[in-house]
Amino acid sequence: MSLQAFFAQNVQAELTEEIVISERFKDKDGNPIKWKLRTVTENENEALRKAATRQVKGKNGVRTQETVQEDYVGKLAVASVVYPDLKNAELQKSYGVMGADTLLKTMLFPGEFAALLTRVQEMNGFDRDIDEMADEVKN
Repeated sequence: MSLQAFFAQNVQAELTEEIVISERFKDKDGNPIKWKLRTVTENENEALRKAATRQVKGKNGVRTQETVQEDYVGKLAVASVVYPDLKNAELQKSYGVMGADTLLKTMLFPGEFAALLTRVQEMNGFDRDIDEMADEVKN
């Protein structure tokens, strides 16, 4: 094995994928438009997780930090969507919302949003069960 394979210039830094999230968004010919998704780095993931973390009051008034899972996966989805540009002010205005998180949840039906979250999580390596990974390590 060569250490060279781990050098930054030899590693595919970002994976992208085009996928139809919803049949409702169509081009001028009536074909479904593909969304472009990308992977995030662990540094980006850490920032998303911190942004979704809240202080909660526990027993005896002790404050602890808790990651709000719904906020986290929503932020992960927004960070992963390259196209359409969810930060585009005109797109947000067309839906009467402000913010990429709110736009995404307004644009998509619940099942479409769930499909997007599933694909984003799979692309970023969250699709594997801990037991599955442990079995691989054993072999």
